[in-house]
Amino acid sequence: MIALTHHIYLLFLAILQGVTELFPISSLGHIILVPALLHWPINRGAGWFLPFVVVLHLATATALLLFFWRDWAALLGGFIRARGRPDNPDSRLLWILFIASIPAGLLGLALAHKIKDLFGGFTFAAVALMINGVMLILGDRLRARQPSHSLDNLSWPRAIGIGFAQSLALIPGFSRSGATLVAGIGVGLDYENSAKFSFLLATPIIAAAGILEVPKLFHAQMPSGLLGTIFLAGLLSGICAWASVWFLMHYFHKHEIKALRPFGIYCIAFGALALIIGGY
Repeated sequence: MIALTHHIYLLFLAILQGVTELFPISSLGHIILVPALLHWPINRGAGWFLPFVVVLHLATATALLLFFWRDWAALLGGFIRARGRPDNPDSRLLWILFIASIPAGLLGLALAHKIKDLFGGFTFAAVALMINGVMLILGDRLRARQPSHSLDNLSWPRAIGIGFAQSLALIPGFSRSGATLVAGIGVGLDYENSAKFSFLLATPIIAAAGILEVPKLFHAQMPSGLLGTIFLAGLLSGICAWASVWFLMHYFHKHEIKALRPFGIYCIAFGALALIIGGY
């Protein structure tokens, strides 16, 4: 059995993950850095911790599905009408999302053990977070160009390139949404369409990770009463994720220049502060 304060820390961690998962500031980096800096007594080496994090990710995927349910319904409806033909405009975007999800999925499976080894690296996560910030600021410079593509005419190679960019999220400190946003801007999408494609693309990969890892939660050695806290944490994380995507879609709709700069500056500042306070 663990103390009540430990349950509270896990709930705070769920809120942190829900807020940072979709913002381009790396939820995994924050899950490593914030508890260490605030001396939260959370054992990230425990057998139940990784499945716990994935429960939070599954909650995020659910929030994304609920927010974009009309888009997913339209995509599936178009797929049925087109009888699944990839060259048909009605089913093309769904196929593109599927193909673009493959790189991160395959790399995630191939590098699963190495990722676990990197999971506890405080210094690595802080430095990667700063590099992530630089990436976001450079992405704003790419956005200075006139957008040349919409989601309807996004080519297969460009979509696959965004899919490979998503793989950066396997590295603690790099943001999934940040990498795909910058890649989307790089291939000619505006902020809003790049964000929408990023969030649609994130849904299947996050959901797949949850489906693969959640069963391990029930086989992990777990202190008494923790399972209920974990599912409450998932609910809190999902609510925060929904609020985050609502905010971001409105934010990127209204901002046409330097929209990523505030997030980039934050990542650089927080990463540097973590290194200074952490004494590394």
